[in-house]
Amino acid sequence: MDRKHFLQTLAALPLAGAVGNLSELGKLTQPLENTQTMPALFLGHGSPMNAIEENEFVANFRKIAREIPKPTAILCVSAHWETRGTFVTAMQNPPTIHDFGGFPKALFDVQYPAPGSPTLAKQTKELIKTTTIGLDDKWGLDHGAWSVIKHLYPNADVPIIQFSIDYTQSPQYHYDLGKQLAALRKKGILIIGSGNVVHNLRLMDWKNIHTDNFGFDWAVEANERMKAYIKSGDHKQLINFKSQGKAFDLAIPSPEHYLPLLYTLALKGENEKVTIFNDKAVAGSLTMTSVKIG
Repeated sequence: MDRKHFLQTLAALPLAGAVGNLSELGKLTQPLENTQTMPALFLGHGSPMNAIEENEFVANFRKIAREIPKPTAILCVSAHWETRGTFVTAMQNPPTIHDFGGFPKALFDVQYPAPGSPTLAKQTKELIKTTTIGLDDKWGLDHGAWSVIKHLYPNADVPIIQFSIDYTQSPQYHYDLGKQLAALRKKGILIIGSGNVVHNLRLMDWKNIHTDNFGFDWAVEANERMKAYIKSGDHKQLINFKSQGKAFDLAIPSPEHYLPLLYTLALKGENEKVTIFNDKAVAGSLTMTSVKIG
């Protein structure tokens, strides 16, 4: 459904339902109120086809959404928005970006018309003190965001902003930046990192694409060590992933899919529970391992 038809459908809703929806979408025009601390998520998004396929991974995304409070809005750090400098999307109606090629038309037909939130974007900009945050009006929602969030909130009724990854900065920079976002969790904001902790597309074994939980030895080793560090709270080792040896080097040939994990882990409060789910390998060199904080 495109945005025009979505809005036409919204207009055709019974008055009570329409007023309810408009009330929800209008919350972000007011100063954010304190709420219970929202969980934080890292979602292994895998192939864009997960947006339209039915499998255990997307079923677990839906399960997580049922288990947590419905957020006032979402801030998503996606592997697929790399920039020089750090930006947040600040438009009212972010477009659905189909930033991939070679997939079926059905995938390109998907639209996810969730509203944006210029107000939340400005508040996020003001929250960050260690660097200048730019307000972006050109990006939108890339598939790292919409392909997973559409399973959490299929009605596209939760405002979303995206937070870019500055590719010129160190892992420590990203972790420290993530910590500064923690206050949003007490304002009803669900923060989602979207990527894959093991992500080496060049080494994927396409013959085993449908083999359940098939991972090369190095991928399994890296994934198991990452999980151990996550569970023990040893974030220093995860920040210093470039010093962890060959398995990590193969698992993270470039950092963009890994860095969203650091944003999520940086949000962990003292004594908060960590849950790992979707912990399976795909085609040898990719893992769908996902993390819930809180």
